[in-house]
Amino acid sequence: MHKKYLFSLSAFMLTLLITLGLASAASSPGGSQEILSLTSHWVGYIGIVVFVVAYAFVMMEEVTHMRKSKPVMLAAGIIWGMIGLIYAMNGITGVAEVAIRHNILEYAELFLFLLVAMTFINAMEERLVFETLRVKLVNAGFGFRKLFWITGLLAFFISPIADNLTTALLMCAVVMAIGKENNKFILLACINIVVAANAGGAFSPFGDITTLMVWQKGIVQFQEFLVLFIPSVVNWLVPAAIMHFAVPNLQPEASTEQIELKRGALIIIGLFLWTIATAVSFHNFLHLPPMVGMMAGLSLLKIFGYYLNKTHKQNAATYDPQKAEERIGQIVPFDVFTKVARAEWDTLLFFYGIILCVGGLGFMGYLGLVSQFMYLDLGPTTANILVGVLSAIVDNIPVMFAVLTMMPDMSHGQWLLVTLTAGVGGSMLSIGSAAGVALMGQARGKYTFFGHLKWAPAIALGYAASIWVHFLVNGKLI
Repeated sequence: MHKKYLFSLSAFMLTLLITLGLASAASSPGGSQEILSLTSHWVGYIGIVVFVVAYAFVMMEEVTHMRKSKPVMLAAGIIWGMIGLIYAMNGITGVAEVAIRHNILEYAELFLFLLVAMTFINAMEERLVFETLRVKLVNAGFGFRKLFWITGLLAFFISPIADNLTTALLMCAVVMAIGKENNKFILLACINIVVAANAGGAFSPFGDITTLMVWQKGIVQFQEFLVLFIPSVVNWLVPAAIMHFAVPNLQPEASTEQIELKRGALIIIGLFLWTIATAVSFHNFLHLPPMVGMMAGLSLLKIFGYYLNKTHKQNAATYDPQKAEERIGQIVPFDVFTKVARAEWDTLLFFYGIILCVGGLGFMGYLGLVSQFMYLDLGPTTANILVGVLSAIVDNIPVMFAVLTMMPDMSHGQWLLVTLTAGVGGSMLSIGSAAGVALMGQARGKYTFFGHLKWAPAIALGYAASIWVHFLVNGKLI
């Protein structure tokens, strides 16, 4: 169990040690009188060590059971505290404050956007939207091989809207309900779901945090993500086709479980789609942050929640007690603030820590050195492919935020390439994406790190094929 974390930590530390070595070898640039280069300063060295230690705790979350937001939030405070100290000692005021406020603004836009999306997902979950889909799939009586393809296909097409993590958890619940004790099927189906969910999330701003950050930054417009559709399909289909022959050719028993949507479920789905359209319109046509459209959509959900509260039936005795659990949405009032409270706060605060940590190291000068090495010395194509590989080890969020902070000068096709590689690269290891980590917990003992690692060559082949197809299909943009 601990070997996978030692592997990830070793690779992560090697990456940062290379960066630190570059920093130590580099001469301090003259630069502006107000912007200090701290790459060869004790503050810079301590900042790197603090971030490495904090991220080590993040990667060992499953072992330590300490939420991932705690170490990175502390690391962010230490890094920016040291920056503030050294600037104050040099009599430079205001520069560090402007820099950290810029990072906080970026976080605030991401935070509000994700908070609304999570609230809608929680509302749909409470209205039994996802549970109803799960039951219908379980009741259909599909064989293992057919279910392998159906869950993968649904994961691929649901994740662009509902995000890859939520989609993976939903499909895993279906697989667990039907697979039961067939561990081989559950393992293969979970690997397929992780790859499909990550691939589906790569061609939509709503499918992954990395694509959302690229879209909010204004680098890639909403409709332009669609050119990544074919490379994303290839990324999923190649390993899925290879794994297909290993899936047991068995027919499990169909379930007779019954469930109904709660009142207002379909309207909430419609409001969610309307909210997405509003966010896209605000960003594309009004040139406003998409979170403004998302917050406007949240207000509609709150107003509809008010309507549900005013019209819900007070007398629970009129309902069949056996149906009480299914129909509780008509007995207990709908409260939108409970859906806000159930947002993934640990994840939201983790983003705060990561954005400020990476922003702080960038302000010290490290990201400039990394950008010089990766995008000028290695070249953008090699660098962007490497980003995807690092995403499998370190997680794509800090890697992509680092790229966006560096803002290398490269073509539109190269920005699409790094969007693709950061989105799908994490599929190569089970710990490389939120979907993989979540499924290891949901299917504990059945979907494992080493079980996923066995099929890593097939997934890597899909990764390479998707990059080749991107150059083939979108070559004119490179």
